[in-house]
Amino acid sequence: MTRHHVVVGAGPVGRHTAALLSERGDEVVVVTRSGRDTGLAGVRHVALDASDADALTAVTEGAAALHNCANPGDYTEWERVWPPLATALLATAERTGAVYAITGNLYPYGPVEGPMHEGLPDAATDHKGVLRARMWADALAAHRAGRIRAVEVRGADYVGPGTGQNGHVTRVLPAAMRGRAVTVIGRSDQPHSYTDVGDVARLLVAAVDDERAHGRTWIVPTNAPRTQEQVLTEVLRSAGRPAVRVRSLPIGLLRATGAVVPFMREVAQLGYQWTAPYVVDDRAARAHFSIEPTPWDEVCRRTVDGLTA
Repeated sequence: MTRHHVVVGAGPVGRHTAALLSERGDEVVVVTRSGRDTGLAGVRHVALDASDADALTAVTEGAAALHNCANPGDYTEWERVWPPLATALLATAERTGAVYAITGNLYPYGPVEGPMHEGLPDAATDHKGVLRARMWADALAAHRAGRIRAVEVRGADYVGPGTGQNGHVTRVLPAAMRGRAVTVIGRSDQPHSYTDVGDVARLLVAAVDDERAHGRTWIVPTNAPRTQEQVLTEVLRSAGRPAVRVRSLPIGLLRATGAVVPFMREVAQLGYQWTAPYVVDDRAARAHFSIEPTPWDEVCRRTVDGLTA
């Protein structure tokens, strides 16, 4: 039986989610402001402002799920863009009965000691993490009240095809592919978790289908942590390219730059992610869904192949 899904956002996770759903025969509508065509076969594209709950509800009526894959790229705009968007998404899920599936991140946990797992409290210290934590808290409260069915999946830093500026490593990969030295944020020698965007989509789709998975967060199955320098070297090796020099941008310098560049100030607030180990414990999702992360060698190849995606 064909099912109807609405995917809000056409970034790397949104595109992968829409592709997975379409490939299995579901009807998929991708919602963006521009309505631009993702090039995915069998996927319909609609141009609308997803913060307009009435317009979004009209598109979502009869849908099995509403997938929140939106990702406003400019941190300085989050406090303006996210609240009305989150409110509209929540209202649409309640009006239509569609499962509300949220693509989250690790920001709500804030600075941590040890691996991040679903049992940790959301204790963010910067406004972006607090905002994302509040989004999930509102959805969870509505779920527990029986008004909606909600689930959130949380991935680490993105790698994989089409990631581009959405990933700290893929941001500098084009220059590295040309043999140039690159600069990464914070320390280049600390273990860090990297999640393939395709695996985020796989878990999002699986979580929607499994009623037992609703009402909680899940950390996406993710490969063993690597340093920023290791990831760059291994991705380059998969393309037959030599390693390049990897320079480190100290968080202190980033904070100083932030005094005059607002976006850098926002990045500096997340500096704790790049000065010490920042890794995930994904055992709960692996066990519940029987999903393993895409093999790392394949992730590296997909990341290179998707540079122009």
